Amino acid sequence: MLVKQVFILSSEQAIEQAQTMGADDFLQPAQIALQKAQEALAAEDYRAARLYAERAELDARLAEVQALSSMKRNKVAEITAQIQRLRLQLGESQ
Repeated sequence: MLVKQVFILSSEQAIEQAQTMGADDFLQPAQIALQKAQEALAAEDYRAARLYAERAELDARLAEVQALSSMKRNKVAEITAQIQRLRLQLGESQ
């Protein structure tokens, strides 16, 4: 049973890490899978608990990547807007 709980703990840690990375908007699939893992563990369906826990961990990692990607896209858009403003200013000063 302890080994089975380790899978859940690992998933919980992955979700917490993703939250610290600002991935809250992308974490719903991981949280659902974790809930199913906990339910399966309570029902002593250890195989399903392990599979759901692994899914939750992978979904949490994906959420992290999605959050980072979103942040980078936002930064690129911000820099692009700054460049456009600079070009306008340079064009007006000539």
